[in-house]
Formats: sequence, C-alpha cells, structure tokens
Amino acid sequence: MFETPFAIVGNIVTDPVHRRVGDQQVTKFRVASNSRRRMPDGSWEAGNSLFVNVNCWGRLVTGASALVKGDPGVVVGHLYTSEYDDREGNRRSSIELRAHAIGPDLARSTVRVELPKRTEPAVAERKPDGNLTDGNLTEDGLADDGFGEESEADDEASGRGLPLTA
Repeated sequence: MFETPFAIVGNIVTDPVHRRVGDQQVTKFRVASNSRRRMPDGSWEAGNSLFVNVNCWGRLVTGASALVKGDPGVVVGHLYTSEYDDREGNRRSSIELRAHAIGPDLARSTVRVELPKRTEPAVAERKPDGNLTDGNLTEDGLADDGFGEESEADDEASGRGLPLTA
C-alpha cells in the first residue's frame, strides 16, 4: 500500500474521542491548519484552511488523552483519503491522517514533558546457550514497556549493539 508521509501544524478543533475497536483503542480528533499573510499596511489577511481527521492507535492513544480542543500542535503520520456515502447517497471523501507522532507547537506554547515510567527495569542474564533472558524480554528480544506493548530493548539488554571493530 502506498502511504504518503505528512506533517500538519495547526490547532485541534474538536475534542478528542476515545473508542475501542476490537481489542485496540483509538483516539480521533480534527486538526485545522490556517494560513494567513501580512498585507503591505501591516494587517493580516486570512488565507485558506486545511482540515484533517487524525486517528491515533497503539501507544499514541495514551499521550493523545491529554489533548483538548484548541491546543496548538504538530501531527506527523501517513495521509490517506477515506471515501463514504452520505445519508443522501452522495459519494464523499475526507482527508485522514494515521498519526505516528503528536507534539505541541512550541512556537505557540510551552510544555512540561513527562515520560512514562517502566513497571520493572529490564535486567538481562545470559542463558547457557549464550542468549539473553529476562522477565521483561520476549523471545524475539523485545521488552515489555509497561504499557501492554513491546518496544525495542536498549542495546545492552537486547544484545543487538553495533559490532565492534579493532
């Protein structure tokens, strides 16, 4: 499938809605990016606006839960169109963005960053066959990050560090 990488800077214009789809959670909201330009007399003239529906899946749902309508932000993800039939039977389409990262627009806000805490530190041991073992590590070398999902373990714990050369 062809995916178009995309970044949008704007304001959140709807309250985020949290839903469960099967065994996964999704957060949806709408972002508006407005352009404007300065006129020769110093005043500002409004330009075009772009409205994009944003879908957040996986670990991004946790961070997106802190968003509220009106927040300035930056959303990065893959852009696609969603086509549907409206109530009158007319074919419609909307622009949607499956978000990979969301952050505040630091040109228009200040923030305090809070990193999620791990439930247990990853402590690795060598098994007799030379492989690493850990209560947090799975067989494929991924660590439980405390959010119910797996993430890449650090190089030391996973044994996947860069090769050393002499």
